Amino acid sequence: MIYNQTCIQSITAHLPEERISSASIEERLAPLYQRLRLPEGRLEMMSGIHERRHWPSGTMPSQAAAEAGEKALQQADIPKKRIGALFNCSVSRDFVEPATSTVVHGRLRLPENTLNFDISNACLGFLTGMTVMANMIDNGEIEAGLLVAAENGRPLMENTIRLLNQDSSLKRKDIKPMFASLTIGSAAVAAVLCHSSLSRGRQHRLLGATHLCDTRYSHLCQGNSDSGMGDGSGALMNTDAEELLLRGVEVAKRNWEQFKREFDWDESTPELVCTHQVGRAHRQTLYEMLGIDPAKDFSTVECLGNCGSASLPLTLAQALEKRKEMKAQFPIAMLGIGSGINCQMLALQW
Repeated sequence: MIYNQTCIQSITAHLPEERISSASIEERLAPLYQRLRLPEGRLEMMSGIHERRHWPSGTMPSQAAAEAGEKALQQADIPKKRIGALFNCSVSRDFVEPATSTVVHGRLRLPENTLNFDISNACLGFLTGMTVMANMIDNGEIEAGLLVAAENGRPLMENTIRLLNQDSSLKRKDIKPMFASLTIGSAAVAAVLCHSSLSRGRQHRLLGATHLCDTRYSHLCQGNSDSGMGDGSGALMNTDAEELLLRGVEVAKRNWEQFKREFDWDESTPELVCTHQVGRAHRQTLYEMLGIDPAKDFSTVECLGNCGSASLPLTLAQALEKRKEMKAQFPIAMLGIGSGINCQMLALQW
């Protein structure tokens, strides 16, 4: 997919104040650790995550998404009347029906003719939303659009801790599929995409994207919830982390070859590379397999954990905030792998 007229006018992150360390989670898991004689520090050592953040109890995904969206709209300085579409792209939603986008739309007081719906694609939801919106912009369907994603990982963390402590039949092998649930953080992110004719100043272009999947492995990471992502949800997740890492990187390797051909790039082309934030081992393996210099990477996983669909775009937002001085036409690669297994890679020119 090649885009000729789509610009990223703004991208902003909105983070919770509460910080929860891996050490404090292990303290709460003392009954499990004592019974199975697990070494302290295991969680941070295996994941590379020192802390993650979570919203206050009672926070709904739409609330955080709307706050991120308002920041992105203000930064973009595009009138709300010109926002032709709103996509909510998070895994976390207020409820199964209606679309959480309707709540965000109402909070932001967007026009009644603004198309809005949810896009669900696991941790790739935001990138998928960017490609759908870019198609609409390049095809002349809308002038500008707003993407939001807000992940609420607290219910998943709390339910996992409760289950691990209460089920005395669990053995070491039984807790492995639940480990990834303890790496999840909460965050919100938003972006405004627009036609190049609306973009003022230095244009930040979305050049295009490539996609590849291997759905034979859709069973490797599966979440379950009978409701939305409020405090009362029964969210749980089972993940075969080792196999998911292996198969995900295999798909990424094939997609990277396709990506380089599509945009006539090589491993040295991108000056900045942002990936979905999973853990230290995942990042190291990915860069080794793709042959990319790890020095080009910007990482947030150590202090934010895995924030689902918000992880990759908020990592880009923080990287851009810290690297304000960039040469013209600065090439950026967004590399995403999501359970399913789906892999999307986006090429940007900043």
